[in-house]
Amino acid sequence: MSSVPVTTWYLEQTTPADLLPAAAPEGDVRVVRAEVPSPEFNRFLYTAVGGDIRWTDRLGWSYARWQELLEQPGTETWVAYDRGTPAGYVELEAQDEGAVEILYFGLLPAFRGRGIGGHLLAQGTARAWDLAERWPGRTPTKRVWVHTCDKDGEFAMANYQRRGFKLYDTRVELEPDVATPGPWPGAYPA
Repeated sequence: MSSVPVTTWYLEQTTPADLLPAAAPEGDVRVVRAEVPSPEFNRFLYTAVGGDIRWTDRLGWSYARWQELLEQPGTETWVAYDRGTPAGYVELEAQDEGAVEILYFGLLPAFRGRGIGGHLLAQGTARAWDLAERWPGRTPTKRVWVHTCDKDGEFAMANYQRRGFKLYDTRVELEPDVATPGPWPGAYPA
């Protein structure tokens, strides 16, 4: 299997004041927390959002591994719905010393380019900042961080920066060149 160089950028906010709002999208768009851990639902979101942009690291995960992640105290999934249809999601993970990582963020292809992404990222980041309020005993959030790479959507980096995230590290590593996984084989042209 061949390898390709992948550039990954690491961004952060260090105070809630860093978060810049986004305009609310038109229509009936709601962001709701998926409070019941559901490996099936999170795997659906992961493959549906990441299939055409080559998210592959979780494809081999077992049901038990998904369940373990989703049941960790301080792990949350926030889903954007457009007129009742899942449009995208933000997955948060509370970490040590008041850090919260945005593990995954993105929109299903049919919902991109409609102003939903900025709104969802702003809402998800706000929920990262107030995460400790929903999880008694957790350290209040002191830092929210995320990474994105050149395999992600073409507007990902600009969206993070428009929401107030600042670049703090860049890395280039070789990764296997994997065919687009889809949410199902052949769903999107490579």
